Amino acid sequence: MVTEYMEMGSLYYLIHLSGQKKRLSWRRRLKMLRDICRGLMCIHRMKIVHRDLKSANCLVNKQMTVKICDFGLSRVMTDTPIRDSSSAGTPEWMAPELIRNEPFTEKCDIFSLGVIMWELCTLSRPWEGVPPKKVVYAVANEGSRLEIPEGPLGRLISDCWAEPDLRPSCGEILTRLLDCEYTPC
Repeated sequence: MVTEYMEMGSLYYLIHLSGQKKRLSWRRRLKMLRDICRGLMCIHRMKIVHRDLKSANCLVNKQMTVKICDFGLSRVMTDTPIRDSSSAGTPEWMAPELIRNEPFTEKCDIFSLGVIMWELCTLSRPWEGVPPKKVVYAVANEGSRLEIPEGPLGRLISDCWAEPDLRPSCGEILTRLLDCEYTPC
């Protein structure tokens, strides 16, 4: 198998470890979000749920284009919500329905995309300093969420973290990201 070489590494590395986050302009971060959203839209059109969408599973090339990787936990969607008892995902990015082993749809990926939006908005690690077990309990049982920033992107993040049936589609997210162009976090 031959794949594209992604020179910049993962989005997680670029934001949190490379020392380059100050070089990520607001417009560049929005473009990255659009790249991820378009990729997710393609995945969902093929009836695939990623289930482990996070910044570490988004790779960045020299042109700063972002592509989704690591489909090891993905599942093919059916007409009804899927129930899968295998553990999936990384707690800081996981949708509550996945944490609770409840039936899920592609909307679990939208929740995770909201966490990536939060990361690119704040340039911070989600749930930094909180042990994963506490994150799991807080998100699944207490309804806790990261502090939501002000403005249109904050409202979009909040909508991505709503109940699954109320979460926006990738198409709606792409449209709403246009409203964020001139309102940085």
